[in-house]
Amino acid sequence: MTGSATTTAGAPAPAGEGLDARLVVERGAFRLDVALTAAPGDVVALLGPNGAGKTTALRALAGLVPLTGGHLRLDGTELDGVPTESRPVGFVFQDYLLFPHLTALDNVAFGPRCHGAGKARARAEAAVWLERMGLSEHGSAKPRHLSGGQAQRVALARALATRPRLLLLDEPLAALDARTRLDVRAQLRRHLAEFEAVAVLVTHDPLDAMVLADRLVVVEDGRVVQEGTPSGIARHPRTDYIAHLVGLNLYCGEAEGHTVRVGPGPGPGPLITTTEDLTGPVFVAFPPSAVTLHRDRPTGSSARNLWRCEVAGLETHGDQIRAGLTGDLPLAADLTTVAAAELDLRPGATVWATVKAAQTHAYPA
Repeated sequence: MTGSATTTAGAPAPAGEGLDARLVVERGAFRLDVALTAAPGDVVALLGPNGAGKTTALRALAGLVPLTGGHLRLDGTELDGVPTESRPVGFVFQDYLLFPHLTALDNVAFGPRCHGAGKARARAEAAVWLERMGLSEHGSAKPRHLSGGQAQRVALARALATRPRLLLLDEPLAALDARTRLDVRAQLRRHLAEFEAVAVLVTHDPLDAMVLADRLVVVEDGRVVQEGTPSGIARHPRTDYIAHLVGLNLYCGEAEGHTVRVGPGPGPGPLITTTEDLTGPVFVAFPPSAVTLHRDRPTGSSARNLWRCEVAGLETHGDQIRAGLTGDLPLAADLTTVAAAELDLRPGATVWATVKAAQTHAYPA
């Protein structure tokens, strides 16, 4: 793989190295305007709801969608206007797009052949990449005889065999079943950790993003709404989408000391008591597991937060039941199947929700 200066993940790249882009794409009424920077060795994940512009951004990086503004520099070279096939970019598509008539070996050799390597040299390089992916014994197999995990690794080997300076991955694990996904995610993380250039991946799965990426960039409606480390974003979500993604109840309000009044203004919104002492606009977050439900108003409870709610719906969430609640404060609560049965929870039932102040987290908006 092409050598590059070693940098700390998330640190600014030395001048002229890595990715420096502002991607402006206008398509009808939709406008994408996303800035991306990354140092060699960084893995950046683009997250966002359907239609946010993630795949458009990825295709713009590849040259499959033209920019209508901004810039795209890779290792100091401007790529806007450079044909896709001439860019030092590898692309792993969601459905892999392996050539069905070629063996795994020749699929991987295709990239080096396109870059001028002779057939023997290209196949020798491909064999090395298949060995690195643990697929040496499958070199003569055609795609229809490969499992989903094997096809994904062949597609990754094909992209890496061209020694790209930018690796793009579009939902690389989406086509895999749950069991295969677990194994391939671990393998992909290892290969990305060894990759010395910039990698950008698009995913809908927060676990994929948290495990694979050094930095997350969250895109909504064509613009970046939050970026940072996985742990930082998980702890300080700034939109409802991100809060839902990381499994938190999130509220925006006005803080005065340890009390936050939820809502856009000074009206009679519900109150949340927190351990943080803040003033002004804030976010408050807490996990559904922090919520305790009662059928009758509790007395003598140590919880500082108490709200009257109505069960809007129930759904299985892992090995628990997640209750969606409306009323004084809309929220989600997680509880065991036994607890849900003992409370006789059902849509329309009235419950009281409590949360200890120590289980909330408030931070400036």
